[in-house]
Amino acid sequence: MRIVERRYADKDRQALIASGVHPVLARLFAARRIRSSAELDTSVERLIDPARLTHAAQAARLLADAIAADRKLLIVADYDADGATACALGVRALRAMGAKVDYLVPDRFVLGYGLSPELVDLAAQRAPDLLITVDNGIASIEGVARANELGIATLVTDHHLPGDALPAAAAIVNPNQPGCAFPSKALAGVGVMFYVMLALRAELRARGAFREGAGPNLGALTDLVALGTIADVVPLDANNRILVAQGLKRLRAGKAQAGLAALLRIAGRDPRAATSLDLGFIAGPRLNAAGRLADMGLGIECLITDDAARAANIAQQLERLNRERRAIEAGMLDEARAAAESLAARDTEPRAAYSFFEAGWHQGVVGIVASRLRERLHRPVVCFAPAAASADAGANAGLLRGSGRSVPGFHLRDCLDLVAKRSPGLILRFGGHAQAAGLTLREADLGRFTESFERAAAETASAEAFAAVLETDGELDPAYYTIDVARLLDEQIWGQGFPRPVFCDTFNVEAQRVVGERHLKLKLVKDGRRIEAMRFGSLDALPPRVRAAYRLTINEFNGMKSVQLNVEHFEAADAR
Repeated sequence: MRIVERRYADKDRQALIASGVHPVLARLFAARRIRSSAELDTSVERLIDPARLTHAAQAARLLADAIAADRKLLIVADYDADGATACALGVRALRAMGAKVDYLVPDRFVLGYGLSPELVDLAAQRAPDLLITVDNGIASIEGVARANELGIATLVTDHHLPGDALPAAAAIVNPNQPGCAFPSKALAGVGVMFYVMLALRAELRARGAFREGAGPNLGALTDLVALGTIADVVPLDANNRILVAQGLKRLRAGKAQAGLAALLRIAGRDPRAATSLDLGFIAGPRLNAAGRLADMGLGIECLITDDAARAANIAQQLERLNRERRAIEAGMLDEARAAAESLAARDTEPRAAYSFFEAGWHQGVVGIVASRLRERLHRPVVCFAPAAASADAGANAGLLRGSGRSVPGFHLRDCLDLVAKRSPGLILRFGGHAQAAGLTLREADLGRFTESFERAAAETASAEAFAAVLETDGELDPAYYTIDVARLLDEQIWGQGFPRPVFCDTFNVEAQRVVGERHLKLKLVKDGRRIEAMRFGSLDALPPRVRAAYRLTINEFNGMKSVQLNVEHFEAADAR
């Protein structure tokens, strides 16, 4: 791993400082291509107009007509945090606008991802007049066709990349569909649904259902938008940062949805002090645990209820599921690492891409394992599990379900598309985006897929994409090693495409000892100043002098708070 420093234009840094931005933040923002304080304005007025989202107005008319005719709406959700928040937002907003709406989540272990014909048949038992997909549907050509056969209209809201053909839906709202000029292609599924609800409210106002400026306060749902956006790891462009900022504002004002507040409290977090990291690493994984191990309906119910006691009870169930998920993940990760080491021992050089499979792996956890291996190997990774491993589903016998994660600069979904075109029938189903994708194939075809995937990756990846590089924000003056600066950093919005700060300095290592069996507690020295530090999840001893990449954090112990450096990576530095 090579440590490099992000570059920035000093004139941008100076301009930010001149406008009142803290000097540390000014350098960080300039390195993230922020050129003026105006770009940091996260007021709701700066959101892109919903009218610019292709077919949002058409979707609004479709929904308004359905509400006026008292038709039954059924939201078809996905089983991750983005899908759950999009579904909960849709249910809350539509009910507030007078709709008769319910939801359905596919059993990932039986039906897999998206609006399949089998799922449509299941949905038809509820006699809906309109199906609304959230965070899925753009690739559901057969599912929409089946709905049309049954006389059920479909509204697709999605953000994933489309294939060569689009489903024959009554309306499709997706910023990534051909011809859509919406400036933010990075909307999460929940962001797309939020925009559709904004368009619907405007349509109902135009029809006189609400007086001008009236109707439900959709801003009250931005905490759900923030959670889904951060948890789905979509790029935090300017529009997404506004959405997240508005959601965090509600959380910090004590106006969170009861379920989201309960998810944070069960983990010991105060919703009034919530950060984007709390959404991504606390609330998101607990919500996702329902979809990974059980039924995401549990997570959706947590986000729909206004009963604080019920929300707390569901949050406790999700906490138990998350602990179970972590235990399963640890065992799978040990097996995956052993397999990776075995390949490394046989291969003369690293492969362009990796595929892993174990018969005992859990289908709901392979995505997390792929993510961990991607970080370790710095290559795109797909992990597979038996499709029928967690359900009595004979139709899935002999099938594998895979979840892939990619490295920056390598488009995973496009690579899978290339494999599918070169070998028709090899991949039975796939979908996703640049950094993450899912797929289904026959177990008998795993070897052929592995070879095809590696070949396609080798042909399409640039050398830069596979370079193991850790970007940092350079040195941080020890004068800024304060609780106030650490808190200031925590309060900002960080995520995909707008990364959390990592600094880099050279230190003398004065002391190091093992704590908690898996971590190193360090005492570092810089310019005569001693600094407490931690190296989590590693027992590798540090040399006497190191160049270390670290995060500035706040350590709380026995009610006392102090500044601590969390060392992410290190390399030996020249002695002096």
